[in-house]
Amino acid sequence: MPTTSMFFGIMLRMYLLDDKQRNLLHIHVAYAEHEATISIIDGAVLGGHLPRQQVKLVRAWIEIQADELSADRTLAVSVQAPYRIKPLR
Repeated sequence: MPTTSMFFGIMLRMYLLDDKQRNLLHIHVAYAEHEATISIIDGAVLGGHLPRQQVKLVRAWIEIQADELSADRTLAVSVQAPYRIKPLR
């Protein structure tokens, strides 16, 4: 699973083949011992748990990087490695 971006201890990844949620545009997020799946469309937590502050940071990053995330998701669905996306600063 390629790492798409990493910032403030938050790691964001996209699975190349994600059979469980392939129809939902989402990203997998890990922070410390927490893991969650977050929608690229609206920033909703689809599963798992992240602390509130990290969810806010990921939502801000998703909003800023929406076009790049959409392009990466297209690559991931076609089993191509997504590009790394700039971290939140």
